Amino acid sequence: MSSTSGRLGFTEVPNQTAVENSKRRTFDLGNGSEVVYMPRFLAFEESWTLFDYLDKQIPWTRPSIRVFGRSCIQPRDTCYVASEGLPELRYSGYQPHAYSWDDYPPLKDILAAVHKALPGSHFNSLLLNRYKNGSDYVAWHADDEKLYGLEPEIASVSFGCEREFLLRKKPSKTISVQSIGNRVSKGSSDQHSFILKHGSLLVMRGYTQRDWLHSVPKRVKADSVRINLTFRHVPI
Repeated sequence: MSSTSGRLGFTEVPNQTAVENSKRRTFDLGNGSEVVYMPRFLAFEESWTLFDYLDKQIPWTRPSIRVFGRSCIQPRDTCYVASEGLPELRYSGYQPHAYSWDDYPPLKDILAAVHKALPGSHFNSLLLNRYKNGSDYVAWHADDEKLYGLEPEIASVSFGCEREFLLRKKPSKTISVQSIGNRVSKGSSDQHSFILKHGSLLVMRGYTQRDWLHSVPKRVKADSVRINLTFRHVPI
């Protein structure tokens, strides 16, 4: 990541392009869905610098949301950052306040690194989540809100505790695909698991939100904090 601003003094992994090309893995889910995973997107120590900043400086909140008609506390902390003039975000009956990129300048540095790794991408919003321990989670869902368009690209950068990220086909779909990654369903290619490492980048593209669900399940052994940044594009 460019350190020209000098705010935190972190840098990209040396020879970043070569590292990304050697570590980047692309998984074809079939029918126009694709996942890209880079386990070493950001350098290890610099990622801890960012983790400390995000953990202490972001105005985290744990909002009340509505699930299946019932009010409950969201099982993770959250914050929302967006470019000026975008439509308001609303999910599960909750409308987060949209902070500016200028409020937290290091986020602009991470965004620039993501754009460099994904040529042609134009992210203008960011949903941050903080999982305090293994009891925090996100249930099965798809980010298929109309706000993001028909084929949203979502880039997810992870810091801190490694957590399992699961993908499974929506029940109405029966397309068979080849095995990828660490398959978690016995004898089936309709569910897949990734361990999202500290400083990693995972990207969902194409019709992944239309045809697949994803989750970060509870895990007893996950006994420390994980922070996740999901970059998205909101058409104006």
